[in-house]
Amino acid sequence: VQLQASGGGLVQAGGSLRLSCTSSGSEESINAAGWYRQAPGKQRELVATSTYGGTTNYSDSVKGLFTISRDKSKNTENLQMSSLKPEDTAVYYCAVGRPILSTIRSPLGYRYWGQGTQVTVSS
Repeated sequence: VQLQASGGGLVQAGGSLRLSCTSSGSEESINAAGWYRQAPGKQRELVATSTYGGTTNYSDSVKGLFTISRDKSKNTENLQMSSLKPEDTAVYYCAVGRPILSTIRSPLGYRYWGQGTQVTVSS
């Protein structure tokens, strides 16, 4: 399974961006997707995850502002981001896998990762 993330860029604070992650290949065991981000000098952190059954998790910092969704027909995971802030600046990674309950919010729960797309929010 290979993931290709796109949609990053430079946006002013308060603006919106939509990230997409298209997967090629398939693995029947995969049942969840996630978006993580990593800012310079910081650890990779959860943004949002979603099981294919529709259960979502969001970090407190993006809850109500970002929305994770899946277009099954296009094998694409999306992250709609609104009201962006400079602290949202990071490289955003998409991932898919079959996490167990204890790892559903952890990067350890996701086996396949995209290459990352840069999001820069200017003040």
